[in-house]
Amino acid sequence: MTPPVVLTVAGSDSGAGAGIQADLKVFAALGAYGTSVITAVTAQHTRGVDAVFPMSPQAVTAQLDAVLGDFGVRAVKTGMLGGPEVAEAVAVAARAGRLPNLVVDPVLVATSGVRLGVVDAVERLLPYAMVATPNCAEAAAILGRPVTTLDEMVSAAAQLTAGGAAAVVVTGGDLAESAGGDAVDVLHSGGVTTLLRAARVDTRHTHGTGCSFSAAITARLALGDPVPVAVRTAKEYVTRALAGARNWELGAGRGPLDHFGWSHR
Repeated sequence: MTPPVVLTVAGSDSGAGAGIQADLKVFAALGAYGTSVITAVTAQHTRGVDAVFPMSPQAVTAQLDAVLGDFGVRAVKTGMLGGPEVAEAVAVAARAGRLPNLVVDPVLVATSGVRLGVVDAVERLLPYAMVATPNCAEAAAILGRPVTTLDEMVSAAAQLTAGGAAAVVVTGGDLAESAGGDAVDVLHSGGVTTLLRAARVDTRHTHGTGCSFSAAITARLALGDPVPVAVRTAKEYVTRALAGARNWELGAGRGPLDHFGWSHR
């Protein structure tokens, strides 16, 4: 059986824990064929980002045209865009209806604190998003107000859908509030707010969690899941991947996830 084709539009992570490399691993793990458009090359590892080398809008458009002109892409995710010019190149394809089942992961700041994107770039794509997946810090940056409690996450998810995205998941893995010991994400879809809870995994190896979550949603949408099912399944997948890598020693900082379930075999 021919696998569904999915596309990631994001930055390259030389440490392979996040970005394009993580997305392609997730796609493969979930049974989708991954293609890619690289928006930037980063010199990156588990301890942080040393340098960022953005691609030109022309290079991004050429990659998009190459992939979309040959493959029947069924779902697309965006990650690090780097700036409004590249975002506009991607938005042109979205406006033309060329980016089906678009999942927008608004990568604004790396775990290390390095700024990887700007709010204006993300805002250009939100009106075309089937799902947007900001964490609390990213939701706060887009809305211009704090998102530090569960109530604020609920409000932010609803407000962001009003701004254009069909569905929004505000992820709470980094939420200071323990939420009863659980990791709680807030999904607002079809006018309904749902709290998605899972036991918090005690691990420092969280590099690429957001990328992996949005990539998993993208793969599940391509496989035919409705949004609520895709989001719930993606959360379960990421929880397993976090648990699988918690005892790994890859790099000296925040290590990657167990994308292929190696620790569970």
